Amino acid sequence: MNQSILIVEDEQELCMTLGDRLRSEGYVVDFAVDGHEGLAKAIQSPFDLIILDIMLPFRSGLDLCTEIRRAGLATPILLLTARSQTVDKVVGLKLGADDYVTKPFDTHELMARIEALLRRSPARAGLAQAGGPHFYKFGTIVVDVRRTLVTRDGIAVNLTAREFHLLRYFVEHPETTLPRGELLQEVWGQKASTFTRTVDVHVASLRQKLERFPKRPEMIVTVPGTGYRFQGGSEVVQD
Repeated sequence: MNQSILIVEDEQELCMTLGDRLRSEGYVVDFAVDGHEGLAKAIQSPFDLIILDIMLPFRSGLDLCTEIRRAGLATPILLLTARSQTVDKVVGLKLGADDYVTKPFDTHELMARIEALLRRSPARAGLAQAGGPHFYKFGTIVVDVRRTLVTRDGIAVNLTAREFHLLRYFVEHPETTLPRGELLQEVWGQKASTFTRTVDVHVASLRQKLERFPKRPEMIVTVPGTGYRFQGGSEVVQD
């Protein structure tokens, strides 16, 4: 199945140019020309990547980014920004965007950013491959791999694409001690020997969003001196 991309952009010429280039690379492309249409399509249909222009009619790309994450979708988001929108870039990343490209941009750079985000797209990770499960359930938490959606007690959980990918890796390896180096390599694509607190920071964020008592985690537990273990056990159900 070809990967699908939603472009939310009101510049018709840019949409045509970018759409033609993406289709020539084998992607399925859909468009929205304003904030209302963009939000509706982003939430109602599964995409592997969403490209958002910050300046849109009706609702800004930053508003859409916020609403998409609030809906619990972890689909990677790439922002298109103007050179004067430095503050918006920072705000966008804080709101859950995964990367940004400044207009006017080099097409080769844009394609490289798109390919990098799609390689890490949780919807295309191992769980979504042919024959793999589409849902994981543990306790009151449901992980919808196809839609990159997580709910807790029926309420959407706001996860970034990276947090979703990390959670996916945990539920795919229940009751297994996972060294930080393995997580860094498999989820971030970085060398296991790299010294970084990235894994710990993202685990802490997942605990805040998923654990009943984040300071006394019961699902994602620390293995001192090694890494972490997901204790979903028999509660993990593959549908």
